[in-house]
Amino acid sequence: MRTNVNIADDAREFAEVYANANGISLGDAITELIRKSTDAAPEQSGTPNFGRTASGFPTFRRKGRILTTEMVLKAQQDDFV
Repeated sequence: MRTNVNIADDAREFAEVYANANGISLGDAITELIRKSTDAAPEQSGTPNFGRTASGFPTFRRKGRILTTEMVLKAQQDDFV
């Protein structure tokens, strides 16, 4: 579908560089970039995802191994903190 849009010069330049680097048209580049940003938006947003306990204390979702008190104490002893 053909559509005319006004975009900022820096965004157009970025899309043109992306298109040239990937050997695709400008329209395909813009489409790819929009789809990539839509897929990545929840993970890369600046706002952390967190829940709250019943008392309202914020809790963060687990993303890997659990950091224990013992690990923190050992790091302090090893002068890592």
